Amino acid sequence: MNSVVLALIGVAMMITGYALYSKFLARRVYRLKPAFATPAHEHRDGVDFVPTNKYVLWGHHFTSVAGAAPIVGPAVAVIWGWLPAFLWVTIGTVFFAGMHDLGALWASVRNKGRSMGSLSGNYIGPRGRNLFLVVIFLLLLMVNAAFAVVISNLLVSTPTAVIPTWGAILVALAVGQAMYRFRVSLPVVSVLGVVALYALILVGDRVPVVLPETILGLSDNSFWILVLFVYAGIASVLPVWLLLQPRDYINGLQLFIGLGILYGAVLVSAPTVVAPALNTNLPEGTPNIVPLLFVTIACGAISGFHGMVSSGTSSKQLDKETDARFVGYFGAVGEGLLALGAIIATTAGFRTLADWEAVYSAFNSGGVAAFVTGGGSIINAGLGIPVSLSATILATMAVLFAATTMDTGVRLQRFVVQEAAELAGIRIGKGVSTVVVLVVALGLAFGAGADGSGGMVIWPLFGTTNQLLAGLTLSIVAVMLLRKGRPVLPVLVPLVFVLSMSVFALVVQIGTFYAAGNWLLLGMDLVILVAALWVIVEAGLAMAAARRAPAEEAVAESARH
Repeated sequence: MNSVVLALIGVAMMITGYALYSKFLARRVYRLKPAFATPAHEHRDGVDFVPTNKYVLWGHHFTSVAGAAPIVGPAVAVIWGWLPAFLWVTIGTVFFAGMHDLGALWASVRNKGRSMGSLSGNYIGPRGRNLFLVVIFLLLLMVNAAFAVVISNLLVSTPTAVIPTWGAILVALAVGQAMYRFRVSLPVVSVLGVVALYALILVGDRVPVVLPETILGLSDNSFWILVLFVYAGIASVLPVWLLLQPRDYINGLQLFIGLGILYGAVLVSAPTVVAPALNTNLPEGTPNIVPLLFVTIACGAISGFHGMVSSGTSSKQLDKETDARFVGYFGAVGEGLLALGAIIATTAGFRTLADWEAVYSAFNSGGVAAFVTGGGSIINAGLGIPVSLSATILATMAVLFAATTMDTGVRLQRFVVQEAAELAGIRIGKGVSTVVVLVVALGLAFGAGADGSGGMVIWPLFGTTNQLLAGLTLSIVAVMLLRKGRPVLPVLVPLVFVLSMSVFALVVQIGTFYAAGNWLLLGMDLVILVAALWVIVEAGLAMAAARRAPAEEAVAESARH
């Protein structure tokens, strides 16, 4: 199979999905209205609620949801062959992820910018809300703790990415000041920001930063993890316009340029996909493709974390409700393109099948490293960019997206802590709640791993919990649509499929964790499974009640007459 064919088919499917299916969803299902007063205007505070240009907000939303997961998931899942991963990413992006992200954004905007955890109390019930918050907290804990490990590993293994990684913060601060304080036009800011970022990549490639093996009694990995959490904590309490928005926007442009370089190299060199379409020579210990494929590739097909971003930060910055189609659905398309690029890089970036099998010698043996290696090889062959610089570009891209996800993840987890405290009758500020988040995450990172790698301990549950949360988010959207008498089938089909695969995966993992004697993961799996089943029952009852009740819009129409 020629990789150009995969690239053209995949890109065509996603662009067609945005051009046609997202328009159907916006007009017939969610019925977006340009005159609707969004929370960004209604509750404008200059910190979290800030009306934002849709292109800037798309950059924030896209880079916050992207992270390392749409690289890691597909780069692991191709062990079953490129065809299942390709089908799940392309079909999932068009009919699952775009609809989910747009729906979560719409649901939050229609409810004063409230998060999915808060909305679950209104649409599923108090018991469902409490259990929903437990699942959300655990998912965000996994994201923050594990992504810190992913970033630190890349900074150690690819020291040429250190300068562009931290220099990007200064670029983002300058971009934020230019846009909001000095009112410099967006095209000018965009060009200058991207040029500065790529100049840092060139400098980083020439000046790698290698830390000593021990710093203040910490290993180099542990030191980076500590610094990352301190940074994320500070970033999470700053006004979104100061760092979060401009950082994500510039990173979004950088990613599309990086993807353009990767896809351009594919078109020029047309490498052959050496991996099999369906791998029948699986390494020992590889789990069954069903249901594990559908939770291994979460981001890039459908992801519950996207619902947290849509309802946690993006909904508070949406200028017009109609912008939700571009921000939400096209944000999912951007992530789908990244996941497709990861599939191509990890299946066509090796010279022979034997080389590929040497990397994929065990389940979870792929990942970011395989993406950087394979993608760097394709870029070098297609565009003549040196292998070292190619690897620096891709590693920086992966680090920056994982870091922006951490920024948003810590801010979202702070919101969850504040919501949980309010339910208990306690009001705490953003400073205290941020400290709570950092203490819990660092406690996991260093308590379950002396080198700070403890965040990876609970990673095996990330994909399952993430997909479960996507299904639960869709249940809230479904209840809203049923109450309004809107078409609900586009939501129900993905909802049933994702929940079925997630619960199936949780049950399978119980056996795996028990056989391995991993009691921590076994206990967490059981807690998540019980909470999930309970919320599913509550959601089913809420949907049944909504179906029986008169449609809100029909009642409002009759009242007007």
